[in-house]
Amino acid sequence: MKYSNSAKHLARFDHQYVWHPFTQMKEWGQASPLIITRGQGPYLYDIDGRRYLDGTSSIWVNIHGHRNGEINRAIRQQLNQVAHTTFLGLSNPPAILLARELIRLAPTGLSRVFYSDDGSTAMEVALKMALQYWRQRRTPRPKKKKFVHLSLAYHGDTVGGMSLSGMELFHKPFRPILFSTHQIDPPYCYRCPLHFTFPSCQMACIDPLEQLLRKDHHHIAAVVIEPLVQAVAGMIPSPPGYLRRIRELCTTYDVLLIADEVATGFGRTGKMFACEHEDVTPDLMAVAKGLTGGYVPLAATLATEEIFQAFLGDYAERKTFFHGHSYTGNPLGCSAALANLSLFKKDRTLGKVRKNAAVLGRLLRDVAQESIVGDVRQCGFMVGIELVKDRKLKTPFPLTQRMGHHVSMEARRRGLLIRPIGNVLVLMPPLCVEVTHLTRMIKILRDAIRCVERKRLAKTPNSKKTISRSKPMTKIINPKR
Repeated sequence: MKYSNSAKHLARFDHQYVWHPFTQMKEWGQASPLIITRGQGPYLYDIDGRRYLDGTSSIWVNIHGHRNGEINRAIRQQLNQVAHTTFLGLSNPPAILLARELIRLAPTGLSRVFYSDDGSTAMEVALKMALQYWRQRRTPRPKKKKFVHLSLAYHGDTVGGMSLSGMELFHKPFRPILFSTHQIDPPYCYRCPLHFTFPSCQMACIDPLEQLLRKDHHHIAAVVIEPLVQAVAGMIPSPPGYLRRIRELCTTYDVLLIADEVATGFGRTGKMFACEHEDVTPDLMAVAKGLTGGYVPLAATLATEEIFQAFLGDYAERKTFFHGHSYTGNPLGCSAALANLSLFKKDRTLGKVRKNAAVLGRLLRDVAQESIVGDVRQCGFMVGIELVKDRKLKTPFPLTQRMGHHVSMEARRRGLLIRPIGNVLVLMPPLCVEVTHLTRMIKILRDAIRCVERKRLAKTPNSKKTISRSKPMTKIINPKR
């Protein structure tokens, strides 16, 4: 598509009319926006024709690359049929077939699919299902209405999602409308709140959860967790066995387990879903982001048959799940998702991810040696690089110093698009990348880190004293396990 307006005009229109998410618009209005006009494979192109590697899969959604021929064809074919029909009182072939395919791929025991629009709404659905389930099952437990989640968690920006999240910066303004929850410390090994070291700690971070469930399980509806990796928290991986232990505790104390696989699902960790690494079946599982291969919005909440059965009854009993979205089960989105899942099998995507993740791990060893890199965390194609002022003391940079932002801007100038989370650089490339792409990404990242550090030292008196040469901490979760 050709744009009649020049880059200059579009930038002015953007500043005049658009409000961007998670963006300080005063700062945005003083900068020239990067306007993306097309993509191909792992690359994006701006309005001036410059090419960039898509280092975050366009915020963790793109799977098989941009303009994938098979997904494009699936959407075009569906457009020749119908673009959208309501799912309230009607159905459509793509939505039916996608539900069957999702259940075939999901952890054993999940049997029902409820569609929604994005990760936040998929999690909102899970919360509402959990609450209603305890009130409607054969032996009702109406007192079970509390939720447990990890601090630093992120489960979306709806009221329910924010209530279950620990991102104070994001959600503090909305605290008056949020409901109360139980919050426990996450398994943040690099900055362990208990000051222990894995594995000698024997996962002591789980003890508070066990104590809470033992004491108050009669009032707790569910434990909510991002399996294997807390993504928005800064790509924080849980130690081996942590997820399995959470599942065991939920079973023991008759509490539901809700798995938020919005970021970790669809191959990011080396398996289709992160829960598979420890053979865990949650009671409810939310998926989104990569579901359509990064093409159109679509999400789903998967439930066990036991939960589904609690919603069955005569009309007068009012057991219906009164929740829905205008675009629920959208045929275009479901067609794209079917093509996306088909490509996993055809291209043997998961095997390729596991192989390339091992290469990525070796490349990251060089990044871990940089003087301001304190921790490198990797699980498959999910990477977090935490920048610190002092590696020995793990002293963080003040957020106002915006080290992550400066590195991302330097990376952009070199042809790599990433978006940091505070002091953590996030790398989550499309699963279609080759070793040559990964090698280029890591070189750019390392050059950008070095450039920013040189500039910082040039402005810092006695800068030599700020450099620590202690051994960095690098954690790589083997996606083959």
